[in-house]
Amino acid sequence: MFPAGVYVERRNRLRQEPGSGLLLFLGNDESPMNYADNAYSFRQDSSFLYYFGLDSPGLAAVIDVDENQETVFGTDLTVDDIVWSGPQPSLLEECEKVAVRETGTPDALAAKLRKAIEQGRPIQFLPPYRAEHVTRLQRLLSLDPATITARVSVPLIKVVVAQRSKKSDEEIGQIEAALDVTYEMHTRAMRMARPGVVEREVAGAMEGIALSRGVRAAYPIIFSIHGETLHNHFYGNVMKEGDLAVNDSGAESPLHYASDITRTIPVGGKFSAKQKEIYSIVLDAQVRAIEAVKPGVEFRNIHRLASQRLVSGLRDIGLMRGNVEEAVDAGAHTLFFPCGVGHMMGLDVHDMEALGEDYVGYSETVKRNPAFGWKWLRLGKALEPGFVVTVEPGIYFIPELIARWKAERKCAEFIDYNMLEKYIGFGGVRIEDNVLVLESGNRILGKGIPKQVEEIENTSM
Repeated sequence: MFPAGVYVERRNRLRQEPGSGLLLFLGNDESPMNYADNAYSFRQDSSFLYYFGLDSPGLAAVIDVDENQETVFGTDLTVDDIVWSGPQPSLLEECEKVAVRETGTPDALAAKLRKAIEQGRPIQFLPPYRAEHVTRLQRLLSLDPATITARVSVPLIKVVVAQRSKKSDEEIGQIEAALDVTYEMHTRAMRMARPGVVEREVAGAMEGIALSRGVRAAYPIIFSIHGETLHNHFYGNVMKEGDLAVNDSGAESPLHYASDITRTIPVGGKFSAKQKEIYSIVLDAQVRAIEAVKPGVEFRNIHRLASQRLVSGLRDIGLMRGNVEEAVDAGAHTLFFPCGVGHMMGLDVHDMEALGEDYVGYSETVKRNPAFGWKWLRLGKALEPGFVVTVEPGIYFIPELIARWKAERKCAEFIDYNMLEKYIGFGGVRIEDNVLVLESGNRILGKGIPKQVEEIENTSM
């Protein structure tokens, strides 16, 4: 965990913002795979980690704003527990590491909340994203589960988002520690992507690197020769000469900060001329988009810039035609680029998505565009120093989408559907880096993972 002062400063800032009453934070519990003692690898709730830093199950915390009191609730291990898991520090000993002096049992938590309800004091909590949280809130606050979503505290959401959005130097250090592992994962994948190799061999090797470094993958690895499927978690294909493999993978740091990198790899180590054309268009869009990242720039305009660069490149090779700006205004680019150019990143790979994407990525003045393609842009608002964002344009040849648009003659004034037939089965290309917004400009985080054509080919040989 970070030094205690980091958590104290975070809680002090939080306490000043969302009014009076109690701020309730629920940590995560173990999640059984198929029975209670066979659980998935534990992952603590990110907001609980942010304010309290305690990385074990079965905890909750309350900040009493009016009484200036902070309490963590949980249960110390019994002798029976120790037989199976070994000796552990007491809850109080763990809490002292983050400068929390008060602890209590789960029964004490229930009593404290019950008393607050009787006194008419507000109890603020964040949106639950696990069924266990809904059940817990139902029991602790005597709420109908159907009403819980409506009872979450919007003021608390907004202040947590404002705090977590701006990364400190310590947090940037954690993201770059995750990127060190991610560098190893991606360069290993480049060397392994050979004809006859099954995708799962590469995905398994990358996950093994993370585990061997004492961390884990930040999200389920995407490694597929069917890169036209944006989030493809099937690893059963045998790679062959001429395939392109999209590798979207990243590690968590020891304190659970994420990295999120995508590279597109030619199986066998060499891009064909056709693959190089598409790859170069995406790389140009990514470089231009990263150059545009700076404070005050609305990220939706960076998405538009990337979309325009993609259209310009596709027009140069005959797949699109007409005026670039008009094509983007008409949404013609979304046939090839139906998703957003990036998102916030931090303790969550899609940072704070559980708190509500519109609170994280949009504002009172910048609203989500509901149009196809645009509606999946997770971040649209103006960038600020300390934000960490992904920049990940792509071109995807999705056969089912192409067939539907062609049948409808959708955006036919901008798309050459006859030429497009030659690209069915091509797959997809995505290139992604993690970018820190500075007071002036930006910095790509981590050491450079090969992304120029020559770099990838040399690493893959």
